[in-house]
Amino acid sequence: MDDVWAGLAGELLHLYPRGRRLAAVAGADAERSRSVADALAEALRSAGHDVERVHVDAVDADALRAEVVGPFRSAPSEDRVLLVSGPGLLLGNAARGLWNFTVWQLAGDEPPHTVANALVDVTDPQHPFRRFADYCAAPASYGA
Repeated sequence: MDDVWAGLAGELLHLYPRGRRLAAVAGADAERSRSVADALAEALRSAGHDVERVHVDAVDADALRAEVVGPFRSAPSEDRVLLVSGPGLLLGNAARGLWNFTVWQLAGDEPPHTVANALVDVTDPQHPFRRFADYCAAPASYGA
């Protein structure tokens, strides 16, 4: 397993060690979001955690809340991670606030998203790497 995915899994589990955790993997490309989320899900499972995986191609915040997040949260209490992938999960304020942890995947010269907890560059899918960005000089809407 790649160190990037193990590192992200460790970060999520450090910040949210117990309970029902909600994480999103987004980016400009839906299939890359799906691949990144699958790799992160495998890292979480390897760390001994139960993971529920969902992919959405179009984000309707109300439907996402009613059909995916609500049922996950209302299930009997246990340690579990809901990992949702899709291109629009961090766009707009309605769906953005649903997540405990967010990953933005990008390739090439695509701009990063300023609200993501983690940025992963998957220009070379066999060698992903964590990208760190300083947004001090970026306008508030950068990446939105």
